[in-house]
Amino acid sequence: MTVRLQREDFDVNAEVAALTRGRADIGAVVTFTGLCRGSEAGEPIAALTLEHYPGMAEAEIARHVEAANARWHLLGVTVIHRYGRIEPGENIVLVVTASSHRQDAFAAAEFLMDYLKTRAPFWKSEERAGGAQWVEARQSDDAAADRWEPAPRRSEAAQ
Repeated sequence: MTVRLQREDFDVNAEVAALTRGRADIGAVVTFTGLCRGSEAGEPIAALTLEHYPGMAEAEIARHVEAANARWHLLGVTVIHRYGRIEPGENIVLVVTASSHRQDAFAAAEFLMDYLKTRAPFWKSEERAGGAQWVEARQSDDAAADRWEPAPRRSEAAQ
């Protein structure tokens, strides 16, 4: 399991290679890369600024990665989330899940992204022509995350 919060960009291919190198047991790798958009609702965005509480954010993300590991048969997970000022077209977040079969990898990646989008301790500000403003949570994102509750453990689901 790899969880990193960093200012600098990441290389998706290098992260997948690091996760899968020498692993003949992995049959599926799912990646999700979130990018900074250049507009929202037709209004241009100059940049995003993401803030977090160092230490707490990593621990919370790691806790959700552990929940994904308990729920699905995963052979590896990488979560990288950037913070600081990010301009349109730049990477924001990477989630990589690896498993023997695609279903677990897809479900775990979607679960982790829904968590990161709604419940991870990040605060996002958008820079627009009229100034910067904090981004409010969206009901549709909350609804997507709510569908994962309650999260049965692998051992309970198998019974």
